[in-house]
Amino acid sequence: MRQRLSKVLVLLIVLVTVLSFMGCKRDDKEQKGKDNDKNVEQTGSDTGSEDENNVDDGEVVPGWQVNADDKVDLTWYLHFSWFTTPWGENLISQTITEETGVNIEFVVPAGNEAEKLNSLIASDSLPDLITLGWWEGQVGQMIEDDMVYALDELAKEYDPYWFQVADSGRVGWFTQEDGHIYGYPNSSFSPADYEKYDNIPSNQTFLVRKDMYEAIGSPDMTTPEGFKAAVRAAVEKFPEINGQPLIPIGAHEFGATGNTSFDQYLCNFLAIPYEKDGKFYDRFTDPELIRWLKTFRELGEEGYLEDDIFIDKRAQMEEKIAQGRYFCMLYQRTDFMDQQKMLYENDPDSIYIAIDGPKNSNGDPHTLPGTGINGWTLTFISKNCERPDRAIQLCSYLMSEHGQLMTWLGVEGETWDYVDGKPTMKQEVRDILKSDRAEYDRLYGSDSAYWMFQDNAMALQWTEPAGPPLQQMEEWTYKYVISTSQYDVTLPAGSDEAEIQSKVDNEWGRILPKLLLAKSEAEFDNVLNDFIKQREEWGFDKVLAAKTVLMNEAKAKLGLN
Repeated sequence: MRQRLSKVLVLLIVLVTVLSFMGCKRDDKEQKGKDNDKNVEQTGSDTGSEDENNVDDGEVVPGWQVNADDKVDLTWYLHFSWFTTPWGENLISQTITEETGVNIEFVVPAGNEAEKLNSLIASDSLPDLITLGWWEGQVGQMIEDDMVYALDELAKEYDPYWFQVADSGRVGWFTQEDGHIYGYPNSSFSPADYEKYDNIPSNQTFLVRKDMYEAIGSPDMTTPEGFKAAVRAAVEKFPEINGQPLIPIGAHEFGATGNTSFDQYLCNFLAIPYEKDGKFYDRFTDPELIRWLKTFRELGEEGYLEDDIFIDKRAQMEEKIAQGRYFCMLYQRTDFMDQQKMLYENDPDSIYIAIDGPKNSNGDPHTLPGTGINGWTLTFISKNCERPDRAIQLCSYLMSEHGQLMTWLGVEGETWDYVDGKPTMKQEVRDILKSDRAEYDRLYGSDSAYWMFQDNAMALQWTEPAGPPLQQMEEWTYKYVISTSQYDVTLPAGSDEAEIQSKVDNEWGRILPKLLLAKSEAEFDNVLNDFIKQREEWGFDKVLAAKTVLMNEAKAKLGLN
């Protein structure tokens, strides 16, 4: 009897042991299944296998690498009627499609951009991706009407790699009040970029015609006295250029709200602050600006402000720049690159070079703004998109260093090689780029032909010197560049403050020519005092208060407080 009980007891122990072992194995399998389910939630994979989700041994795998064999077509709206580079006909677009599995069909307005986009919004027929200027009113409309995906949510579900390639400063800036980001910028520089790179350029320059400037002894033009003396000397020595009268001082064209050369640019050259004592500052009535506007008034009284600068439009100015008819200019250097090249081809000494321009009474360095955090465009993914997983993965590809290298330089071995450890465009490819841009885009399509996610900050590591006609103007700005993103504030449309600002801007546009053309300093003072009084009556103090609030909010978003 005891032997029988012992055998039964042994069998029970063995059975319990086996069942326990099986239970442990089942628990392990269930837990592993739960882990796979978790990965599916995070990456959007519907298989749970390690080969097909976006996590490989703890590292996030780019979604575009996982799905390249699954071919999809996406439509992409570009809010720029001038864009004409097709997809799929050149090396770069073909390679991107090969690497990501995504083919693009661009949708570009044939005429009025606003009408086209408004029509797409009204008919709820937005293409899969949309790229437009960050300032466009449709940006807020698409977000508020729930027509576009939150990029961070798509990334969490379909492509965690997006978080590795998205710039945290840009993400923070464009994150909405609900905590999500809907559009990612191009051509954007965050404050961190200004700390990282020392070759960020500004577009604002003070230029002189090289041969004339050197012929009068390369004088110091940073003080009112030195500036006036240089202008007088240039006119005396070069009264005419090829039978045409010399234009002593050049500037941007006058418009309804003023002239950027004589107000915004001049303020930056004079290092006039954007804020004082924690409050947004009224730069246009700063004593240093007034001092220099009076300097230009004196030159005008002596006949050195030609009528041309008050009436010429862009086309006329470009023609006169190409003729080399200006002695000096407060001007945007990238606006006359073609004309500068023409001057260089005709006579290398007749080009324009950047030098130190007007400075404040202390002689402080210029404070020239580089590109801000807003950048140029924002790209969205429409909720009409049937494959948002592939759309966000394409975005990640284009935002990554690999994608940026592809869109800037192209395919290694075909358009560029490593030279001394640096990616360098092949000379034969560069020759085509310099001589025939249309042919270059047709064959290759790099050098940011597809600019929708261009990261100008990242590209600085590959940028090569612009060449003799353009390089000096650009490099001169490096030492003076600052980030001013916290001051690029926009008053809410339709607000009382925005309406007051509009009135003030238009009044400034009306009185600026009067200030420059005033026949005496007393007349200048009267015009300026009337302007200041009118602003006060409109309630300009409310504008400065509102901008102070926006400035502080911007600082908080940028982590500058």
